[in-house]
Amino acid sequence: MGLLDFIKTQLIEIIQWEDDSRNTLSWRFPDEDKEIKRGAQLIVRESQTAQFIYVGQFGDTFGPGKHTLVTDNIPVLCRLKGWKYGFESPFKADIYYVNTRLFTGNKWGTSNPIMLRDQDFGIVRVRAFGTYDFKVVNVQTFLREVAGTDHHFVLEEFADTMRSRFVSAFSDAIASAKLPVLDVAARYGELGEALLPVLNPILTDKYGIALGSFIIENVSVPPEVEQAIDKRSSMAAVGNLNDYVKFQMAEAMTKTGGEGGNMANTAAQLGAGLAMGQQMMGAMTAAQATPSAAAPPPIPSSASAAGAALPELLAPADVARALGVSETDVLQSLGDGSIKGKKIGASWRVTRAALEEFLRN
Repeated sequence: MGLLDFIKTQLIEIIQWEDDSRNTLSWRFPDEDKEIKRGAQLIVRESQTAQFIYVGQFGDTFGPGKHTLVTDNIPVLCRLKGWKYGFESPFKADIYYVNTRLFTGNKWGTSNPIMLRDQDFGIVRVRAFGTYDFKVVNVQTFLREVAGTDHHFVLEEFADTMRSRFVSAFSDAIASAKLPVLDVAARYGELGEALLPVLNPILTDKYGIALGSFIIENVSVPPEVEQAIDKRSSMAAVGNLNDYVKFQMAEAMTKTGGEGGNMANTAAQLGAGLAMGQQMMGAMTAAQATPSAAAPPPIPSSASAAGAALPELLAPADVARALGVSETDVLQSLGDGSIKGKKIGASWRVTRAALEEFLRN
């Protein structure tokens, strides 16, 4: 091999990156300790950007196309190297290729529940997850703050940092929107769109990237809150307790034998309970009209301190016994207003007049 041939093998004449991966964010061209010759061809394909770095300083940046490296198109490198008469001699520099295509379908999620103040449930812990699309929009910021000197920087290395940033922004957005947890599911798309202008300025300035979309796929609450939601749904489905009992009785009367017989027995028991309750209410009404009538049921212990100054009250358990139904049914009717009552702290109290009105209806 002659001297000229040897020199040629020590010079880089073609610089390119034939990327066939789907998760590479940046890649450093392997110079193998060779120098770049004057007139070398730099090939940058679509969705790529080539960045020259010389002695830790950013040099020239090249977009898609075929570039011949001469003095005219590497002015920054000429200045950094202090060439008085332009690019004439071979030189060494690091060349980073950055993938600027849109990376789609990346997952994000809360590794730990986030605390929110909800108007329905008070303080509640919420988990959320979804997907996002992003791309690199500022190559120098991305290389300086994210990839660094990594010769092959892939998506997985950046996922954890992005996830924490997204979770923080998601928490701020949900808190500022003051949306009830029950309404969040109906506004996934709206929330995702609202987060884009909040996230993009931060991510572009800090990481040199921008989001194309931010999608919320699910927001979940702890099991105990789910049970509370189920109970509320059940109460709404039952509706008015009085109408529900009448419906059950009518339904049972149309069936005979087997399951229908059991339902009929249950309905008969409920009917007997209602009849007994009406008799008791009649007796109480007579007691109010006749001084010698039997004394009314004792005032519950929670109201005993108030003495005779309070009206005659009944606890949910007393109402349940009067109607021949469960205390849970009574509480549900108090909750939806079928039975008029007053909630004091965590306890309900019902006047006799309210119970009489319920039985009349």
